[in-house]
Amino acid sequence: METTHPVASERRTWLWIVFLVAFILSKGFFTFFVVSDLGQPTWSYRPVQDLPASSPYGVYPPQPYSQHVRGVKGE
Repeated sequence: METTHPVASERRTWLWIVFLVAFILSKGFFTFFVVSDLGQPTWSYRPVQDLPASSPYGVYPPQPYSQHVRGVKGE
């Protein structure tokens, strides 16, 4: 019965370790240089302001009845 040499097994292990480290580093470089933050966007949210109370879209007409679940006409 023939076994593999320890030198070949150690070399193969180091090749896998180097390959995995290179793969992880290449993913990091790709993410940093290609998918990274490009700064402020060029668009503007002009009609909608940050505070809902100061937005024209946040004003609703009053309800005719109170907002209870049970009863006739919201009572």
